[in-house]
Amino acid sequence: MQTRLLGRTNLQITPLILGTWQAGKRWWVGIDDQESIRAIRAAVEAGMTTIDTAEVYGDGHSEQIVAAAVGDLRDRCVYATKVFANHLRYPEVIAACERSLRNLNTDYIDLYQIHWPSGSFGTEVVPISETMQAMVELQQAGKIRAIGVSNFSRAQLLEAMQYGRIDSVQPPYSLFWRWAETELVPFCIEHDITILAYSALAQGLLTGRFGAEHRFAPEDNRAKNQLFQGETYARALEAIELMKPIAASLGTTVGNLALAWLLHQPQTCAIVGARHPEQVLENLKAAELSLDPSILEMLDDLSQPVIATLDPSNPVMWKW
Repeated sequence: MQTRLLGRTNLQITPLILGTWQAGKRWWVGIDDQESIRAIRAAVEAGMTTIDTAEVYGDGHSEQIVAAAVGDLRDRCVYATKVFANHLRYPEVIAACERSLRNLNTDYIDLYQIHWPSGSFGTEVVPISETMQAMVELQQAGKIRAIGVSNFSRAQLLEAMQYGRIDSVQPPYSLFWRWAETELVPFCIEHDITILAYSALAQGLLTGRFGAEHRFAPEDNRAKNQLFQGETYARALEAIELMKPIAASLGTTVGNLALAWLLHQPQTCAIVGARHPEQVLENLKAAELSLDPSILEMLDDLSQPVIATLDPSNPVMWKW
């Protein structure tokens, strides 16, 4: 797979990035460790060598699964992990990074990200200057190679940049969830910041495999995803039906059509999860799809009725 530079670094990342939230098990249902290991291994062996995880995904379990899957292929991989909002004091960031290094069984992290701004989910409000001091010192010590942020607004990103170079931002971004386009995308283009789009398939909605009567188990995080609620869900299913003939005309699936649309957006890479190796191999085909401007415009048009049902002031996908 052809790689892209991460921000202004010399790090080469794949346009499709393997997301491993589900490998942590918490907030997911029916996850098997061995299947997760097989999926991660299959991704790297097939060329999807950039892997995104986080300390909060099962309290390090996801990171440990990544190490179990591809620890012997570490030199081929780019590891991206995150420090959570409850660990943003200077000593906590340092300690969290050390835990992630142990969990990943590595002596460096390629991309270390602030997962959520301080104060999220009722956490302590910590000055970004303090958090960034720790991040910059970790980078200077060679523990991390690049710094990123996740779930930050443009204003929060701009503030963080006063204290160190930020090379990536990770927002929820998909054909049906476009909040990032209002402020983040133009800002990232201007400052050479890579966009790592998570929930690139709208947590599976854009695969087209869910019907009108589908309901998630209460312990599944998707039960609280706004895209699976009421009128929004109904409009999404209608849009997906309109996408099916477009996908068929290109010899692809609805899911890969949605991923290809995202990969055609400026400076954007797509994080996509997989429970099984078969899903990984299917998703990889999206990187080979070239969409002409008329197809991109058509997809944008059919997504608008979905977007119109959402609150444009709320960038958080879940009703937690």
